[in-house]
Amino acid sequence: MASKPALSHGKQAAQVALGAAEARFIVNNPFSKAQHDLALGSLPGGNTRTLLHTSPFPLCMKQGKEAYVWDLDGHKYVDFVGELSAGLLGHTHPQIQSTITRALTETGLSLGATTPHEHAFAAELCARFRLDRVRMTNSGTEANLHALAGARRFTGRRRVVVFSGGYHGAVLSFPDGAPAENTVDRDDFVVVPRYNDLSLACSVIRGVEDLAAVLVEPMQGAGGCVAGGKEFLLGVREAAREKGAVFVLDEVQTSRLTPGGLGTEMGLDPDLVTLGKYVGGGLAFGAFGGREDVMRVYDPRVPGSLAHSGTFNNNTLAMCVATTVLADVYMPEVCVKFNEKGDQFRERLNKVARGSRLSFTGRGSLIGLHFTEDGTEEITCGEDIKEKLRPDLRDLFWFEMLEAGFWLTRRGIIAMILVTPDQELDRFVDAVREFLERHRGIMIVE
Repeated sequence: MASKPALSHGKQAAQVALGAAEARFIVNNPFSKAQHDLALGSLPGGNTRTLLHTSPFPLCMKQGKEAYVWDLDGHKYVDFVGELSAGLLGHTHPQIQSTITRALTETGLSLGATTPHEHAFAAELCARFRLDRVRMTNSGTEANLHALAGARRFTGRRRVVVFSGGYHGAVLSFPDGAPAENTVDRDDFVVVPRYNDLSLACSVIRGVEDLAAVLVEPMQGAGGCVAGGKEFLLGVREAAREKGAVFVLDEVQTSRLTPGGLGTEMGLDPDLVTLGKYVGGGLAFGAFGGREDVMRVYDPRVPGSLAHSGTFNNNTLAMCVATTVLADVYMPEVCVKFNEKGDQFRERLNKVARGSRLSFTGRGSLIGLHFTEDGTEEITCGEDIKEKLRPDLRDLFWFEMLEAGFWLTRRGIIAMILVTPDQELDRFVDAVREFLERHRGIMIVE
């Protein structure tokens, strides 16, 4: 049997540090471990949301307040997970709490009918994101599924072009240039092998017969917060329209980055837009909308229209809360100021990390962390760094940031929360600097 290749001295040192950090994690979190063991008895792997599983066991949170969370072992963390961008407003926003109370006491839940609340919210959505018509769903996943169904009905075609690294929901993901195993209608998707490569994208789009839609994120979220260039996105839109396909812009995450979403800021004029996450104020929410003629396929007054049902599509709680989010809390001026702060935060982090194996990407209040062998800073797609990734350093960072009091996703994405105190952002910059100094021997690029 062939022996395993020997690790370099630097990678050996990283493994030693990682092993020590994991051992401390186990000692420091006995109640989370006990809760995980209990959960194994009724949930496969003790988990009902795969992304949140981490080895050797996940932390179990018991409370969130403002921009902080506490785990079962009593540790307090600054919340940088931000519920994967859905938790933008934090955990106990007073206006959201007030709206929930008012909706419960004055309106009630699940009325089984149309209500004034859904129209009020729809009008707010259409004005904010420049949509002719909109329909609500229960998640961003559903929004993308229904948008694609509508595009297929509108064009009379089946196939959809997407991009490597794209994530459009729980059953619509395309890592490493191919549909994930749980992606629905896998054979209907054609994956462009590189995001941000306009020439390649146009070549693929033009070569697809029976093309119903092109689906793209203006910044890949799960793909590492890699922003799409304006020329690239405009070119993709034009290639789609040349084929008579529907151009669908997935803004489930990115609509928080500018007042009207990145599509509006870039002048992309998409045929359909999908929304979700933070707009629901912490409640389950999604929406899709756009051109009136495309959305007409869902008009029940039209013979042969598509059905779009969902018990909770227009539930009064989500409709009232989401209206409050857009009209009273995350107003355009708040959005602009918050994302300027995010850009400044990312720039400070990159300044601290320069010359190391850590770099930061993203835009505004969404930030990606990347650990690569050569410290690549300019990342235009996942393929730029695929062969350079250092998951050992990423994991070491995650464990040690927990010890410093910061709750992040292990894969390395920060979704900032609106009410996070500036001093906590300062403290994180310092924690990153100290991590790099502490592990200088394995983190600095020679």
